[in-house]
Amino acid sequence: MKNALPDYREDGDLSQADLADAVGVSRQTINAIERERYDPSLALAFDLADFFDCRIEDLFSPEEST
Repeated sequence: MKNALPDYREDGDLSQADLADAVGVSRQTINAIERERYDPSLALAFDLADFFDCRIEDLFSPEEST
């Protein structure tokens, strides 16, 4: 799943650890999501969107199939 999480995080001047603390996960989880190695649970996706005051669709989009 493609994501814009690094852009939102950097625009908010947050470290991965800061964001992880804010949404209750580990820094490694944020890192894995940003590197597109892990898709967040629906609950975590909602928490991230709520934190950034945006829609889930603004943060995450499915990869285009070829």
